[in-house]
Amino acid sequence: MSNFGDLEIFARVVGAGSMSAAGRELGLSPAVVSKRLRRLEDRLGTRLLQRTTRQIALTEAGQGFYERVVAILAGVEEAEAFVSRRSAIARGTLKVSAPTSFGRMHIAPNLGDFMKNNDDLNINLLLSDDLVDIVGEGFDVAIRIAELEDSSLVARKLAPVRRVLCATPEYLAENGTPKILDDLAHHNCLTHQVSDTWRMEGPEGDVSVRPAGNIHTNSSEVVREAVLAGLGIALRSTWDVGRELADGRLVQILPEFESTSNVGIYAIYPSRQFLPAKVRVFIDYLAQIFGGVPYWESGLSTQETPKLKKEA
Repeated sequence: MSNFGDLEIFARVVGAGSMSAAGRELGLSPAVVSKRLRRLEDRLGTRLLQRTTRQIALTEAGQGFYERVVAILAGVEEAEAFVSRRSAIARGTLKVSAPTSFGRMHIAPNLGDFMKNNDDLNINLLLSDDLVDIVGEGFDVAIRIAELEDSSLVARKLAPVRRVLCATPEYLAENGTPKILDDLAHHNCLTHQVSDTWRMEGPEGDVSVRPAGNIHTNSSEVVREAVLAGLGIALRSTWDVGRELADGRLVQILPEFESTSNVGIYAIYPSRQFLPAKVRVFIDYLAQIFGGVPYWESGLSTQETPKLKKEA
């Protein structure tokens, strides 16, 4: 918007995390930003922000107000773009959240072509394995790998997730290859936490395994490096180890057992009547490069696991 209203100033302050940062984005001094916020609070008759010398925090009223202001501003931006016949052009800054490993392996390498085709767009990509508050932290879209529950947010599935049991040929040569699921009890299984449970689908339906091993970590990347180092067996996503499975550095074991098919890779964004062009083109781009059979499945065999019908 060319005329910075009090609502946009308020939204920028929350998104930037400070008045000075918001002022730099808007080309206003911190004093002017502070004055405009006070005027907004006076008009509303309530405090929206708790201010300290180091940070700001939304009050309860401010949180609810911010969620509605973000939706209003997005709608205004989209309406202006539509009227000026620019609705197909992505402009501004797109703030994206993504899991650390997936973002590094499959989003960052694909940004080149996207940016070439959207040269009026800036991307602020934040990688974290924490579950971010999309609205509260001002994200336009978040990439999540999950089995989604009911939410007030909008989700679009970009790709399925297939997780397989795997190990290096060297580990299997030294320790033997499991023939049945119970054989995992005699192997070093690499897990995220001590209480980790592997939930899979097999010929007779859903099964759960409590793996045991001598390495436990809160880092998915540590587990990945450990299995590649030949330290044990791991349950890994093909988006994470597809290349290693294809070139033989890892071998899939017990292929009749794979992780539940309910998990997917999703683009999550706030529920809005008018989706900003910058969000739409980014999600469409990811859906195009990940959709159908994802490229990380290239060269891998997919075994369809038959489900046995229970007799009545």
